Amino acid sequence: QLQASGGGLVQAGDSLRLSCVASGRTYSIYSMGWFRQVPGKEREFVAAITWRGSSTTLADYVKGRFTISRDNAENTVYLQMNDLKPEDTAVYYCAATDRTAYLTTFSRNYNSWGQGTQVHRLQ
Repeated sequence: QLQASGGGLVQAGDSLRLSCVASGRTYSIYSMGWFRQVPGKEREFVAAITWRGSSTTLADYVKGRFTISRDNAENTVYLQMNDLKPEDTAVYYCAATDRTAYLTTFSRNYNSWGQGTQVHRLQ
């Protein structure tokens, strides 16, 4: 089970940190990711991190502004978002996979999803 939080309204230059707490069978997780979706569009990849080790990957449109990290002691993955832009406005979802044993950017490879948290960058 995944519980995402940390969304909100932000202005130009603001930052937000999203959190995703995993519970249950966390020992079986291979990696976790963040995706986002706006109405009428498909869910798109943002960032992913392995549950063990130090591998991460970020979408090109957030590189240099967003970072993904985790705290295994807290079973939590974070998405630090800096210099938020209007196009970052979306519902952000965290996801986990215990089936795909490599870092993946495809939503179909994730089999557990959080409930989503809204991020809105004011114009």
